[in-house]
Amino acid sequence: MAGNYLEFHFTIEPVQPASEILIAELGYLGFESFVENNDGITAYIPEEEYEEDILAGVHILQSEDFKITYDQKEIERVNWNEEWEKNFTPIIVDDICSVRAPFHEKPDTRYDIVIEPKMSFGTGHHATTHMMIQHILKNDWDGKSVLDMGSGTGVLAILAAMKGANTIDAIDIDNWCYLNTLENIARNDCEHINVEEGGAELLNGREYDVILANINLNILLRDLPIYNECLKKDGSIYFSGFYEKDLPTLTKACKKYDLKYVENFEREDWVAAKFSR
Repeated sequence: MAGNYLEFHFTIEPVQPASEILIAELGYLGFESFVENNDGITAYIPEEEYEEDILAGVHILQSEDFKITYDQKEIERVNWNEEWEKNFTPIIVDDICSVRAPFHEKPDTRYDIVIEPKMSFGTGHHATTHMMIQHILKNDWDGKSVLDMGSGTGVLAILAAMKGANTIDAIDIDNWCYLNTLENIARNDCEHINVEEGGAELLNGREYDVILANINLNILLRDLPIYNECLKKDGSIYFSGFYEKDLPTLTKACKKYDLKYVENFEREDWVAAKFSR
């Protein structure tokens, strides 16, 4: 019979981008599930996979750029899907769009998205996803070509499709997100969305009317030249995954590519901003 799990709670200052890096490193070491918290992450590994010095190979724990502490405890093995179902509640954005699980009752909204996120980011509960949904609801997508970069569950690509976008690429570097997006687009009858696993290297030679990029600031700044090459004349790009204090940094970087700040939403110190050519 399989043993129990070990739960590690990591407290991180500052939380991003350290949380994403830490999740990636722990994933390579056999940690199976992660929960993002306001102060860091909680990570789980099967007891039988744990070795005494397993965290010695986690480079970010040695970084001087972040303060990371942790504690651990043993917990009983649980059915993670059942636990997720107990804790995942539906959300409604601006009384127009609902994001819910298959077992939730269908609400009376114009756009109803059914997802089963499992371990993927993008349920709509996080402030960044919530604000990106607001941007999609506010703007015209009819006939547009769209890139959803860092697609997570695929929720943004799905909503863009529901609002009339024509050609849609949903790309994520994480295999779990790739597979989960495939499941969710089928669940929402959006099979015309093209789903790919990878990063910005896939974008060479492509063109889009609209780009959605809900990632962390460092990756946004790194890949901005590539996004610029892919954005059509008069196109728009929506960024999120960074804090309000970082908006001037992103705005300055966008000016180099003649991308003009239009507006932004703010929620829980996070920002989702629109820029246009």
